[in-house]
Amino acid sequence: MDEKHLNKAEGVVNEVKWTVNDYAERVKDYIREQKEKNEAPSKEGWLERAKENMKDAWEDTKDAASDVWEKTKDWTEDVKAEIRKATN
Repeated sequence: MDEKHLNKAEGVVNEVKWTVNDYAERVKDYIREQKEKNEAPSKEGWLERAKENMKDAWEDTKDAASDVWEKTKDWTEDVKAEIRKATN
């Protein structure tokens, strides 16, 4: 796999990871938003929001991984061809 493409895929994955502190801040934001709308915050509501975020993150990760796959899927065949050419 090309180093540049690997770094791109890793970057996307790292961008979507939430740390514990990020989760805590996002929960606080969710609770504040619900209270501003005069609605009761709930665990289910929070989990739904987190799930949507993960869905979006997964789509970004999947797109990057797919891009890397398309650009490197023929790599082994290319290497085999180079070896054959060098040994013939």
